[in-house]
Amino acid sequence: MILTINVAVLLAVIIVMRLRRRTQARSRFDEKMTAVIVLVFGVLIAPTSFGQWIFSVAGQLAQNISQTDSR
Repeated sequence: MILTINVAVLLAVIIVMRLRRRTQARSRFDEKMTAVIVLVFGVLIAPTSFGQWIFSVAGQLAQNISQTDSR
């Protein structure tokens, strides 16, 4: 039996674990490391169909907000 781990899933678990910690316990280095991990996660998930769906939904939401503001 071969066990494979998807890097995006592993990063998602790491992100959830890091964000569950209390804000007061974080140093600047921890905050920067979390930002880098989230950025890498975004790059890994972007070319997937789920990533494209998120991009589409975010684009539609931004378009609706901009249309509401211009009226």
